[in-house]
Amino acid sequence: MSVDTEVELTAPTYGPVGYATTILGSVIALAGIAWGADLYRQFGLNFLAEQFLAVILGLAMSIVFLVRPFRGGVGIRTTAPWYDWCLVVLSLGIGTYMAWNYPRMLGEFFNSPPDVLIVAWLLFVLVMEALRRASGWPLVVTVMCFFLYALVGHRVGGALQTREVEATGMVVYLALDTSGLFGLVLLIGVTVVIPFVFFGQLLSSSGGASFFNDVSLVLMGRFRGGAAKIAILASSLFGSINGIVVSNILATGVVTIPMMKKSGFKPEHAAAIEASASNGGQLMPPVMGAVAFLMADFLQISYAEVAVAALVPSVLYYCALFIQADLEAAKGKILPVPASEIPRIVGVLMKGWLFLLPFAVLIYALFWQNREPENAAIFACIAVMAIGFSFGYGTHRLTPKEVWNCVVRTGVSSADIIMISAAAGFIMGILQLTGLSFALTLYLVDLGAGNVYLLLIIAAVLCIVLGMGMPTLGVYVLLAVLIVPALVETGIPPLAAHMFIIYLGMMSFVTPPVAIAAFFAANLAKADPFRTGWAAMRFSWTAYIVPFLFVFSPSLLLQSGSWTETALSISTAMLGVWFVSAGMIGYALGRLSAQLRVAFVIGGGLLMIPIEMFSIAGYLNVAGLALCVAALAANYFGRKAAATHHEVAAE
Repeated sequence: MSVDTEVELTAPTYGPVGYATTILGSVIALAGIAWGADLYRQFGLNFLAEQFLAVILGLAMSIVFLVRPFRGGVGIRTTAPWYDWCLVVLSLGIGTYMAWNYPRMLGEFFNSPPDVLIVAWLLFVLVMEALRRASGWPLVVTVMCFFLYALVGHRVGGALQTREVEATGMVVYLALDTSGLFGLVLLIGVTVVIPFVFFGQLLSSSGGASFFNDVSLVLMGRFRGGAAKIAILASSLFGSINGIVVSNILATGVVTIPMMKKSGFKPEHAAAIEASASNGGQLMPPVMGAVAFLMADFLQISYAEVAVAALVPSVLYYCALFIQADLEAAKGKILPVPASEIPRIVGVLMKGWLFLLPFAVLIYALFWQNREPENAAIFACIAVMAIGFSFGYGTHRLTPKEVWNCVVRTGVSSADIIMISAAAGFIMGILQLTGLSFALTLYLVDLGAGNVYLLLIIAAVLCIVLGMGMPTLGVYVLLAVLIVPALVETGIPPLAAHMFIIYLGMMSFVTPPVAIAAFFAANLAKADPFRTGWAAMRFSWTAYIVPFLFVFSPSLLLQSGSWTETALSISTAMLGVWFVSAGMIGYALGRLSAQLRVAFVIGGGLLMIPIEMFSIAGYLNVAGLALCVAALAANYFGRKAAATHHEVAAE
């Protein structure tokens, strides 16, 4: 995937393309919001969800064909070539035809009359072309590989043999069956994601994003390496709402990366910190990214349960990031942000404290009233609009015109997510039709030879490799249908298995050789992309390790055990994170020798081992603590001896 394809989709505001995308985007956004508010049923409009999704898919494809040129990139163009307009008309026509005739076409599924065949093939081709423009070649190639394997899989011997299917029958199945295109993934991508995207747009336009940036500056600016800590806090808050990694880097990195470089951080470190913080925002409660809502539906649990499970791992991730930024600043003698550039906390809170209320409304609706996520997002949007119209923040105020612009931007920026969801539906449909998912589960279990540790390592490598170059939503769906069943088969709890693949799949964004997030941040920082990628891996190291821990320690997902056991597991994990981070940076109370760095990493690693993992895990924790204390004491006395030596030499 080219780097730009992960950026939030935008459109011109003038010319034929601008006017068309404004209309199409507003219809998508308003239709999705109306679904979340349950307005259709209240007005007596009864139709199948698949009919609704067919119309939205046609609108989304039309936006992609207008805004994203055939040869790639996001072109702010006021006109489009004739063939793109033809594709727009065809997309709208196919979406409308399917919506109107879906019940009849579904009833004639097995007979496959000519109109069903024509519409199914046209829809498949249009979706694949729109997907190519929206997310680049990797996801298209992935879908086509599954498609082609489905055609020849019955000829493959052994565990990966599939049912025999023919191309036309498969395309009709993908277009009409609820296990295919118009299935769960597309439904979540339209009905849940759109209200949350609208929430983020309103928050940004009303000044809420600026308020949280200022809060980050006030809270972290006065500490050493404050610029990096501001970037971490701001990116985690914004990324939790936005959910699009590169868009998050664009929104916050244009401010935080220059600030970090100015304060003394190396360009590659500044870019790596921003990339790591933006990447982790996808799993930061209470909002999290779009994937969390899909996980809740896959597992048939509430979104609140997913958010609670993600809490401790995300805290460990950001603690490690904070610790490393702090120790890197101490090592490089990087000072706080100048006091003249930090606003007064009283002024910031007096102007913007009301922006905490929409999050309180969201959390209350999700956790206490157990409302559906899309419905809770509508209430949060109403709270933001009330605050934005009445108060705003600084020079930011909501106006009717700006709310309308938020509606349009929501619809247009959701088009890419809808196309990715459609591709995920194709993959799930192919796996369901051919039985490949079941065959692959058995194959992976056999490959792991019944050894859960070996299977986890295989799954981790597959997560990172398959995730490279694909958007987060596509990564999750692919891994959920390919890898999770094999993990569950070996006895791993389903929630832990899903969390495992999200974390490892997410790390493809900062893992070379692709490392989209790291490379994009490097471009803003004018840093070497690969050095930035390796630095981002180091700053994000907990996301490679913690998934293995919570698989064996449900207490880290707040799923089992007494509060005492949970508190002990979290405490030892946090302590281990600090020591490992110090060892990786090479600084604790002072600079660490090579031997002390190794001791810190080993001791911290032993502390992080869950007590449920081995029968001797408790003894390993004690040994790790003893090693860490000894290494820390050696660092303290070594620094003191060095200081005394310098004083004597100076005299």
